[in-house]
Amino acid sequence: MHKNVEQEHFPTLKRSLKLWQVIVLGLGYLTPLTVFDTYGIVTQETSGHVPTAYILALAAMLFTASSYGKMVKVFPVAGSAYSYARQTINPHLGFLVGWVSLLDYVFLPIINVLLGKIYLAAMFPSVPDWLLGILLAAVTTAVNLRGIGSTANFNTWLVVFQVLVVGIFTCLAIQHLSGAATTANPFPITPFYGEGISFPTLLSGAAILCFSFLGFDAVTTYTEEAIDPMKTIPRGIFLVALIGGVIFITASYFTQLAFPDITRFQNSDSPSPEMSMILGGDLFHTVFVAGSITAALASGVASHTSASRLLFAMGRENVLPQKLFGRLHPTRGIPVGNVLFIGAISLSALFLDLETALAFINFGALTAFTAVNVSVFAHYYIRKKQRSLKDTLSYVISPLIGASFVAFLWFNLDSQALTLGIVWTLVGIGYLLVTTKGFRKRPPVIEYEDAI
Repeated sequence: MHKNVEQEHFPTLKRSLKLWQVIVLGLGYLTPLTVFDTYGIVTQETSGHVPTAYILALAAMLFTASSYGKMVKVFPVAGSAYSYARQTINPHLGFLVGWVSLLDYVFLPIINVLLGKIYLAAMFPSVPDWLLGILLAAVTTAVNLRGIGSTANFNTWLVVFQVLVVGIFTCLAIQHLSGAATTANPFPITPFYGEGISFPTLLSGAAILCFSFLGFDAVTTYTEEAIDPMKTIPRGIFLVALIGGVIFITASYFTQLAFPDITRFQNSDSPSPEMSMILGGDLFHTVFVAGSITAALASGVASHTSASRLLFAMGRENVLPQKLFGRLHPTRGIPVGNVLFIGAISLSALFLDLETALAFINFGALTAFTAVNVSVFAHYYIRKKQRSLKDTLSYVISPLIGASFVAFLWFNLDSQALTLGIVWTLVGIGYLLVTTKGFRKRPPVIEYEDAI
């Protein structure tokens, strides 16, 4: 094992997370209420077939989720796609994957502060926006400083409330449909398959909805803190994606039936506040807005946790400055400095706009998805030479399907996301050139058995 002079041992995070806590953190990151944020846009894109687009998106994401599950069994550490690419493909390329993935992990806390600030401003218009942003960043930082167990328990209540809001919305939509039913069957299959459906538009809608599933991959950053990670994390990855998909498909189906025509709304791209008012009046509208604030907070807490762990994994190996990012608190066993750093970065929400932050996230997420699918092929099929028919299906065909859909997402990425992502990648290449003396110096490699 290659160690730095100041490293006497390989520092690892404390194991305390159970499967249900991993799932809660993943669902908090995923944000169940996001089903309503994208409803208007995808309804227009798919001609009223949002549930079917969700089914396609879920199927595509489960292939990539499967790839994450396969890799975490080999490298049970907090670095996620960074660690996998680093060990299976190339250390320098692994650094770039980690560097670009930071866009996803670091900018999501910023987005959640941005969104939370918007929702809070609607409820408390007299409070300055900047103060609301600071308050949200302070809360997510304070929760993360308490330790991973407290963070998971805190997020449990936030996720439960979100699911409750989605459930109430769905029940009100069913009640609305029952009261307005003019046929014997008030629940037809038209949202899944009806007039105007086309595969190209469904794919376009699925490309938008795939970003609703961001979160299942973040589960891998909790690997070192999970009890029995070889079982807990693969199951957690799959269940977070599956549970999120079931929530999205169910809620979008009944919403599509209740509101098939979104042109009636003032804001057809984001009609959910108006829909909540129609379904439940002022009372439910208030509950719905509270749910949106809760969603931003839950995702902010979970993404804050994930970002601090990715920074720790990169700092521990000294590909980022170890003294700044590779240290753990002696009693809490968490990267306190990284938690504070992400909290400070979150304050950039006071100056950034939502579109720019989203562009960074999309580029980072697709880079990580691509790297993990390639890592499965490189490790199992190329390095380990596992090439039976079953192995070929598992280690070639499955990641290839996952990578193919990710390639489609790359094709649909907007120009701003590509431009900003490429610029950030070039900065990373420059940093790597300096720290490795023109790629002549190999980044340090660790033995992952030390982390198990």
